[in-house]
Amino acid sequence: MNRLTGFVFENKVAHGAFVELSEGVGEMLGRRAYSGDVRSLLGEAMAAMPLLATHLGYEGRINLQFQGEDAVKMLVAQVDHHLEVRAMAKAPEELQGSFTGLLRGGVLALMLEPNAEHRESTQASVPIEGTSLAQALEAYFTQSEQLPTLIRLAADGDRLRGFLLQRMPLADARGSEEDWEHVSILAATLKPEEMLQADPATLLGRLFAEEEVRVFEPRPVTVACRCSRAGISRLLLSLGREECDSILAEQSRIAVTCEFCGKEYVFNAVEAAELFAAAGSVPSNTRH
Repeated sequence: MNRLTGFVFENKVAHGAFVELSEGVGEMLGRRAYSGDVRSLLGEAMAAMPLLATHLGYEGRINLQFQGEDAVKMLVAQVDHHLEVRAMAKAPEELQGSFTGLLRGGVLALMLEPNAEHRESTQASVPIEGTSLAQALEAYFTQSEQLPTLIRLAADGDRLRGFLLQRMPLADARGSEEDWEHVSILAATLKPEEMLQADPATLLGRLFAEEEVRVFEPRPVTVACRCSRAGISRLLLSLGREECDSILAEQSRIAVTCEFCGKEYVFNAVEAAELFAAAGSVPSNTRH
């Protein structure tokens, strides 16, 4: 089961969440030839996205995006307010390296894209520092949001896990800075292997055995690409009949591969003609 389990301390000094992902991960990552290190980094990015979505107070999407030239060329992970997650990367198949090595020479950014027209999109840089994506995101929250945050991420094949603990505004809490320091020290003992072996309730019991913690009903998370044949059809229509006929003349088919999941959509000449006919296009004189 894919799920996001939120929790809050009764003294309102901190809140957090656990995320567990496994269903759909293999389908999302399996169609592309990722090296072990790149796949692990991409898995951690996928696990991070539902945790970041706990801050999404409106309908929209969060993008974690990297652009580079030296090692990984591109990495994108997305989550929306429905907790639908997808991710992809472009990198040499043989590429190996540490977190900073994989992302060297590039820029990592977090973008918030609201659906509502009256809300503007925002973008903030995520520092590529520390030894992991989790540490980079912690630095982002500390520097950009002024919210002390602890994040742990783990990826083991198709099993992805994530944990977030974040201090709440102390002005509204019944706890103190000392209370926050206490629970953050306890949370810092959490190891990736523990996250992969135990469920959230067990982990919370181990970490905060003497604390009053309220656990919320888990929310389902979906790992799936939003690509579809209908969406690719709209893309071909936007290209126009002439451009599609040109591709068919050269290749006898039109093949479009989804940038995220790697699924290939193929249209032959008959299918393309039917597509444009249904859209009311004027027939082409090109013969195949």
